[in-house]
Amino acid sequence: MSLTPQAGIMNIALYEGGKSSIAGRSDVLKLSSNENPLGPPPAAIKAISEAAVDVHRYPSTDHAELRAAIAKAYGLEAERIICGVGSDEVLQFVCQAFAGAGDEIVYTEHGFSMYPILAHMAGATPVQVAEAERVVSVDNILAAVTEATRIVMLANPANPTGTMLPEEELARLARGLPAHVILVIDGAYTEYAEGYTGGAELARDLPNVLMTRTFSKVYGLGGLRIGWGYAAREMIDVMTRIRQPFNLSTVQLAAAQAAVEDANWVPNCTRLNAAQRARLTGALRQLGVACDASHANFVLARFGDEAEAVAVDLALQAEGILVRRVKGYGFPEGLRMTVGDEAQTGRLIAALTKWREGQA
Repeated sequence: MSLTPQAGIMNIALYEGGKSSIAGRSDVLKLSSNENPLGPPPAAIKAISEAAVDVHRYPSTDHAELRAAIAKAYGLEAERIICGVGSDEVLQFVCQAFAGAGDEIVYTEHGFSMYPILAHMAGATPVQVAEAERVVSVDNILAAVTEATRIVMLANPANPTGTMLPEEELARLARGLPAHVILVIDGAYTEYAEGYTGGAELARDLPNVLMTRTFSKVYGLGGLRIGWGYAAREMIDVMTRIRQPFNLSTVQLAAAQAAVEDANWVPNCTRLNAAQRARLTGALRQLGVACDASHANFVLARFGDEAEAVAVDLALQAEGILVRRVKGYGFPEGLRMTVGDEAQTGRLIAALTKWREGQA
């Protein structure tokens, strides 16, 4: 190719999403993408339908109504909230605004695969640090920080492990970073971790902390791509300068506002998830499959080796069930399994039990 892309772009591996179909099957149970088995709130579906008649109109550029609704629901300040096309876009904003050539972005070894991609997009160097038994290590992160470090990115709870840092450790990390380093707390799964607020207090108190959240998981709006971030007003102002003014459509804004205003939705979904997550974790352990306690809406099952994980994946596909292989995250022996509803979890456990009995 005679055209020369920006440095770092050709180091980006193309993202590969979870499978969604199995040839010849019409009863596929997709447990590969951490989607809410209940879907979106009915209020959001109604809002989508009502907003459709106005799609010839340009949407709001300041997202004022959605930001106000988020602020009310989560006890935050609307002027310190920025909205994006999924939380991925908010992560992209912070990388583009605060990192570039010669800078470093730190992430952990089993961290979300988008983190090094976002570093390369900004022309920065991704720096991977080791975790400790599949949990983020604060000491390892702090030891990796240099004068060139601009951003530390971590998900809490983490994907694909489901593990999380206790809030006191998260605070130790935030307060231990130099003032020139931004801590990004990616909170896509925050609602599923009981009693956890996603680092909101740290983002309120410290000028170099950004908390991000999404409507894709607990609110079931992954197909619409809506996310948001919360940080000091000064950081939000910088990021807003590179945000496309019409980045969220009329339909996206209406659906997200209706979803976040449904006060019963999150507790209903998280109660279901907690019960079925415990059920799935218990079943895996009874079958002799290793798994950590998860604080998200999925469980990372760790089999004996990669060959066994592949065999289980194929056995589940034969039963019409899709889970996610996570070799690219450093777990060739792992399968990440989304927590479904009662019937879906029962179907998954039955398929896993059938596989195990076939090994006897």
